[in-house]
Amino acid sequence: MSEVAKKPTDSQPAERAPVPPSMVRKAVVASAMGNAMEWFDYGVFTSGTITGVIGRVFFPGDSNAVLKSLALVAVGFIVRPFGGAFFGPLGDKIGRKKVLAVTILTMSMCTFLVGVLPTYAAIGLAAPIILLALRLIQGFSTGGEYGGAATFIAEYAPTKRRGFYGSFLEVGTLTGYVLGNSLVLIVSLSVGSSAMDSWGWRIPFLLALPMGLIGLYLRERLDDPPAFRALVEKDGEPDKIPLLETLHGYWPMILNLVGIVILLNVADYMLLTTMPSYFTEHLKISDNTATVIIIAVELGQMALLVPLGALSDRIGRKPLLKASAIGYLVLSYPAIRLMQAGHLYTLVIGFAVVAFLLALILAVIGSTFPAMFPTHVRYGAFAIGYNVSTSVFGGTAGVVTEFLINHTGDKNWPAYYLMIAAAIAVVPIWMLPETAGVPIAKIDAEDEAALQAA
Repeated sequence: MSEVAKKPTDSQPAERAPVPPSMVRKAVVASAMGNAMEWFDYGVFTSGTITGVIGRVFFPGDSNAVLKSLALVAVGFIVRPFGGAFFGPLGDKIGRKKVLAVTILTMSMCTFLVGVLPTYAAIGLAAPIILLALRLIQGFSTGGEYGGAATFIAEYAPTKRRGFYGSFLEVGTLTGYVLGNSLVLIVSLSVGSSAMDSWGWRIPFLLALPMGLIGLYLRERLDDPPAFRALVEKDGEPDKIPLLETLHGYWPMILNLVGIVILLNVADYMLLTTMPSYFTEHLKISDNTATVIIIAVELGQMALLVPLGALSDRIGRKPLLKASAIGYLVLSYPAIRLMQAGHLYTLVIGFAVVAFLLALILAVIGSTFPAMFPTHVRYGAFAIGYNVSTSVFGGTAGVVTEFLINHTGDKNWPAYYLMIAAAIAVVPIWMLPETAGVPIAKIDAEDEAALQAA
């Protein structure tokens, strides 16, 4: 796979005929909608209010109820690599559109079912067991969602604007997360703590189903991306799911992806799923105040993503990735210490620093990662590498840091964890080929030439 990393020469094929801008915009919205659905669930489930309520209604009387509530988020990540290994190569065989329709519908249905699930008081131990099963099913389907959505956008977007359009995938992430947090806040303020524990916690989960149906409708109106259709026209539909080919032929670049995603997901899940409970449990900030702070900072991130994505089309993806990794190495500890200073404004400043560094990565991953692989294995290779890294390092970030804080008494573990992830990611970021301005067709041609030479 090392041959694919080289920048294609001018003698290789030019970019395919451009897709009409209106079609690109529809593809971007349909893809981002699934990502929004995924993170709407995380936004609801990991908000300080819902984390506490889930602990009380499904693990009553348990002193570790909050930790178990966070563990329910983490457990879904155990099966994500299996979902990626199943859905990713399947998307390379039968097309991106069909697989993405299944993943968004399954994700939204699982979130909805949490909202109608009986509590421990009603059905006893069966309640947390069913909740665990729903988290596992959702984790499996989520394993096929992100890689497919990023692939969908990258294969539709024009080369010179791939960074711009790819950044909207993470706008979807933050939109879903902010919407989830905002709904929890609105419901909590409207019904009060007693009603929230009784029935109010269900409302945000129930809204997931109509969101999923809207996303399904948008995806059903689109064809598979031009790059995939061109591959099928040239070679015909693959006669097998190329899982073994993906793992055998492209493992060096998959490992490179894993290394970068370690930082991405430790930072992402640290900020979005760990910090709400960190604020409430360890910094003694009220649930509603913590939610407002997080929503405000995430809105600021959203405002930055598209300009940063467009900037990467001009200066490349690697400068932004390098700046983020170095920034986390240097600034994570001071930022966490600011959060602990005991003042609301220092907490906001510290949180904003780590959020800005995350924005530098989020703005370019939708354009960077799909371009690391050729079309015939793109969905599968992306999904496998991304979800293995996410499962091991991202989804577990909250549980690991909470455990380390509780057993060492050191509240700085979020900073240490971010710094370790950044130190790991620096190497693969420096090794990453710069793909800004490189057409998808040239990436495919370079790969085909490498395979013929082998």
